[in-house]
Amino acid sequence: MQSLVKRLNLDPYMLALVSMVVLASFFPAQGIWAQIADRATDVAIALLFFLHGAKLSREAVIAGAKAWKLHLATMAITFVLFPILGLGLRAIPGLDANLGTGLLFLTLLPSTVQSSIAFTAIAGGNVAAAVCGASFSNLAGIFVTPLLTALFITGQSQGISADPVIAIASQLLLPFVAGHLLRPVIGGFVTRHKKMVGYVDRGSILLVVYTAFGAAVLDGLWQTVTLGELALIVVIALALLAVVMTATNLLGRAMGFAREDRIVMLFCGSKKSLASGVPLAGVLFPAAQVGVVILPVMFFHQIQLMVCAVLARRYAAESAELEAKGEAASA
Repeated sequence: MQSLVKRLNLDPYMLALVSMVVLASFFPAQGIWAQIADRATDVAIALLFFLHGAKLSREAVIAGAKAWKLHLATMAITFVLFPILGLGLRAIPGLDANLGTGLLFLTLLPSTVQSSIAFTAIAGGNVAAAVCGASFSNLAGIFVTPLLTALFITGQSQGISADPVIAIASQLLLPFVAGHLLRPVIGGFVTRHKKMVGYVDRGSILLVVYTAFGAAVLDGLWQTVTLGELALIVVIALALLAVVMTATNLLGRAMGFAREDRIVMLFCGSKKSLASGVPLAGVLFPAAQVGVVILPVMFFHQIQLMVCAVLARRYAAESAELEAKGEAASA
């Protein structure tokens, strides 16, 4: 089975996410099991952000913080350009209202951390700046994403309530701060057991996806979302990524950034975090709505990984060619 997955170039984690959707579609948690799943999900989300806080290295942040113009430009792409595009996407005629909300919510999310740094490293970019920029984006997302969600989504229909603020503080911010404060004590353990921490990280997301889709299925998800709408989401996600990557490249050149920093902007600015998006959606939206809202996030997540993998290899080849030319010139 593993060899088949490798031959088909499939992402095992994406397959696991799809499996959770299928499982929730046929066997959603109900009754007492739904209550148990909800409590387990709350614990999983808190643990997820606790580990995020424990993994955040102050040294890496300080080392990369010098490139403040780069970080401001990247944050502007993440939290200004993307939301502007999201407001336009939500207004597409004939699109299901909840899917439109999901598209807008997607554009309000912070950048990824691990994959942004990994792709930057492969492409020959400024890794220290990528670590700093991705970490800043995720930290800012704990505050900025709920605020933007309240302004553009929930605030329009419900009024801005204190409930999401309390939920964010108790489920996300406090565990994150606690994990970071305990980093001197548990940082070594987290670093030595990256694989185990990764399983906890991904397992938490899988649990949230299962409970979210289970609640949505019981509320009639597959009676309201059609295959045509799912195909439309894929097309929109591809177009959104293309527009943002083009704008990012043009902005980086206009601001006179070096090639290594433009690579950081590309891979940190154009990405959206599934790891942050799923638990944030679970906190910010009603349980029955979460499953539909995170559908665009899941599609965009997979598309961005495939596109960025191709671009990273292309940049790596260009970096090797430039290095070879430099060595030949100095010889």
